[in-house]
Amino acid sequence: MDTFYCREEELRKMNARYEDGEFECIIIYGRRRVGKTALINEFCKDKPTIFFSALNTTGGENLESLSRAIMNYERPDALLPPIFQNYDAALNEITALSQEKRMVFVIDEYPYLAKAKPAISAMLQHIIDHKWNNSRLYLILCGSSMSFMENQVLGQESPLYGRRTAQFKIKPLDYKETAVFHPEKSCMDNALIYGITGGIPHYINKLNVKSDIDEALLTNLFDRSGYLYEEPSNLLKQELREPAVYNAIIRAIAEGSSHLNEIVTKVGETSGACTSYLKTLIDLGIVKKETPITEKPGKKTIYLLADSYFRFWYRFVPANISAIDSGRIRKSYQKRIKVNYPDFMGITFEQMCRDYLLYYADGLPIDLNEIGQWWGTDAKKRKQVQIDIVGTPAEGREYIIGSCKYKNEKIGLDELELIRDYASVFGKGSRYHYYIFSKNGFTEGLLEAAQNGEVKLVDLEEMYK
Repeated sequence: MDTFYCREEELRKMNARYEDGEFECIIIYGRRRVGKTALINEFCKDKPTIFFSALNTTGGENLESLSRAIMNYERPDALLPPIFQNYDAALNEITALSQEKRMVFVIDEYPYLAKAKPAISAMLQHIIDHKWNNSRLYLILCGSSMSFMENQVLGQESPLYGRRTAQFKIKPLDYKETAVFHPEKSCMDNALIYGITGGIPHYINKLNVKSDIDEALLTNLFDRSGYLYEEPSNLLKQELREPAVYNAIIRAIAEGSSHLNEIVTKVGETSGACTSYLKTLIDLGIVKKETPITEKPGKKTIYLLADSYFRFWYRFVPANISAIDSGRIRKSYQKRIKVNYPDFMGITFEQMCRDYLLYYADGLPIDLNEIGQWWGTDAKKRKQVQIDIVGTPAEGREYIIGSCKYKNEKIGLDELELIRDYASVFGKGSRYHYYIFSKNGFTEGLLEAAQNGEVKLVDLEEMYK
């Protein structure tokens, strides 16, 4: 059984509301595998609970499943629990049960139920307004379709709008939270585990690192029998009607196609169709859209893989599929895969550095508003410029400008000169505060510049303190 880690703040808030004894309608949502159900199970483990997990099937079959959940609460020893005639009868039974004592009613995968029974949101709205509001029921609606939960549950057009008492958007763990799973590992090992799994608890557990990351990958990912080997295709089949097209789009992005026209050319679909497919992948948390920070969406908008595990899988599995299928991957793993980890980790390290500034750094020189990357054209030199980190101020015109280097060698003064040059191209600030992040430390010259206050230097060990 997987051990439950992190999410302490969400648990604390949920428990505080439970102790109040009032009616609650808690909305919990986030991408698949992120740990929503694990959080709910941890919260419910010592509380009277009716747990109903909706199915991607008909309204009738979902009613049967709901009936079994209710009867399992009332009469757990019953061999053939009765089925309620309709949803009204099932919900009325929950009303009666919630009058007896404080209880939790969970509808997991709520979008499946709403698809099977379109009237369910209106039915819940009516019973909340007329019966449950004055009860001691603790209702939890949980879903993985982020667009559905934000628009059809939390949105103004939803019958449930205004009924929720709290909402929790469950995000992947950050790099320091991910390290809680393996406190005995080095910073470099934990950084790689974060890079592979993207902080998704389910993937961290399934990677099942014991003594050696390489062995865990060869057993659980680079092997046809491994759970993680099948994960991307299984997830796409589970969520999408045309997994082959989505697979092509994901692979195009993984191989470097970041602009819409590049993806269209690679995939062979129309621009309109690709835009629609990309929107679905964004809703699933697999793809993200990015624009240079401080600029509005437009021609500079690019598409990237938001899911780090998908980025890892599509980077290394398709190119080595014959070696994996034939069982020869162990012989070529070092030269074909492991040697490329530092390059793969570049994007991951940039995210780690942004999270460090957002959540863990002490004494930042500005009151940080947003943090992201910026890219544009140096008109004088006629070349493209990319800045790994730009931190914008809550007010004023002072900015943080940062560089992230996941390399084996020490980083020197030339990097400070480079980001100073890039900051002049960015050109939106009256003053810049420079940060350089390095996997493997800094040269004496750069350390001296840091002592003089010209730049702040942060290595991997510092990030994990």
